[in-house]
Amino acid sequence: MKINETELPGCYELVPHIFKDERGLFVKTFHEEQFREKGLVTHFGEEYYSFSHKGVLRGLHFQTPPMDHAKMVYCVSGEVIDAVVDLRVGSPAYGKYALFDLNSEKCNIIYIPSGMAHGFYVTSESALLMYKVTTVYSPEHDSGIHWRSAGIPWGNDNPQISKRDGSFPSLADFKSPFQYN
Repeated sequence: MKINETELPGCYELVPHIFKDERGLFVKTFHEEQFREKGLVTHFGEEYYSFSHKGVLRGLHFQTPPMDHAKMVYCVSGEVIDAVVDLRVGSPAYGKYALFDLNSEKCNIIYIPSGMAHGFYVTSESALLMYKVTTVYSPEHDSGIHWRSAGIPWGNDNPQISKRDGSFPSLADFKSPFQYN
């Protein structure tokens, strides 16, 4: 697995080896030793997935301290524009975003450290995304910033969003509890 740095410190694009043959493909999504060598978290508290239709935008989500978490995200079916926004005060990339084309052909994975917001927009007919997070879900620490407020070019000015996602504060109005180390 290749672990590529991104313009957001601590956020990585993981490119696994894809083993293909006449039966299909096989992909290793996690390797503890490689993660440890890069200083990435190797303990995950929960794993889940979301299924979404074309035109759906989910995000930009995160959990606040003390239940903040690192996250691994990958697309096992379909294709999405995946976005990560740095919310860590003092980070050289504070308020900046990185975009990734996650899809079931490339099998790429995004490793998102604590202190970053995450969201995605579905460009295929549907998409199935897998998530691993280092803490368990905590409703009182679950939060987000408004999907339009970080300047992300989603490719759709009127995506299908949840009422909750539409009610998040803008990035400019968000008082970040995250610190860059």
